[in-house]
Amino acid sequence: MHIEILGSAAGGGFPQWNCNCRNCHSLRAGTFRGKARTQTQVAISSDHQHYFLLNASPDLRLQVEATPRLHPGSGQRDSPIHGVLLTSADIDQVAGLLSLRELQPFPIYCTASIRRILQEDNSAFGMLNRVPKQVSWQEIAPGRRFSLFDPAGIDSEIRCEALSLNGHYPAYVSAQRSASLRPEEALLGLLLESSSGKRLAYMPAVPAIDEALLKRLDSADLLLFDGTFWSGDELIRVQGSGATAREMGHVPVSGADGSLRKLAHLGRPRKVFIHINNTNPMLDEASPQYREVRDAGWEIAEDKSSFEL
Repeated sequence: MHIEILGSAAGGGFPQWNCNCRNCHSLRAGTFRGKARTQTQVAISSDHQHYFLLNASPDLRLQVEATPRLHPGSGQRDSPIHGVLLTSADIDQVAGLLSLRELQPFPIYCTASIRRILQEDNSAFGMLNRVPKQVSWQEIAPGRRFSLFDPAGIDSEIRCEALSLNGHYPAYVSAQRSASLRPEEALLGLLLESSSGKRLAYMPAVPAIDEALLKRLDSADLLLFDGTFWSGDELIRVQGSGATAREMGHVPVSGADGSLRKLAHLGRPRKVFIHINNTNPMLDEASPQYREVRDAGWEIAEDKSSFEL
């Protein structure tokens, strides 16, 4: 399985358009020891020709143009993107679907609850179904394995299992609508397995780490894990107010219950932080936080990096 990191930042990217935090200011000034990043986007393939997207970021069009493997083929409308898997209905995960509205057929794999939010509550996403056989919505359920098929029904030879991680829907979903949806379908992690048995665990937003999750993660060969915030009060310290990392649905990297310690004993997977917020000090490659992460055996995802399983 080929894994292409098209984007690696949290919502807003890095630098964020309206942010003048230390990281963003230094990057714009040319004094930052680190790299700019677009919003998190991953593409996977079993043959380097047919790709499935893990979510659809707001930066998707630019990310496709920056990735020759995802450029159209010889046909008039001939993209190698053959499907999309959604882990949530967050704006950062679904806005890019509207960049895929140009009448090329492809499936969207998501839970029934996420499909209802997008299809029934947001008229803009009707652009994905203007003509017959444009987008097919394939409902998935946590804990149930399924295969990824291209629009012609050809098996990609990638198997997937969705793990339920949270019961909270995005803030734009009304309380009335949320009450009618299944809480276990709100936020997913993905376990993706190649025909050779190699496994990718994709977890861009993780609100809590328990023993059951640790066991599943240790079955992976590559782990792309939520690196959004370094500390629990990161945004409060930067902005002077706001929510904690956990209130926003993210386990912080540092601290006694942070991911760096909680996942330290995973022996099998190659461990990579992804979905990194613009305020996170580990983006600075001259910082002690960056050194701590690297010394602990972790990598930090970058745009245009790739992995093979």
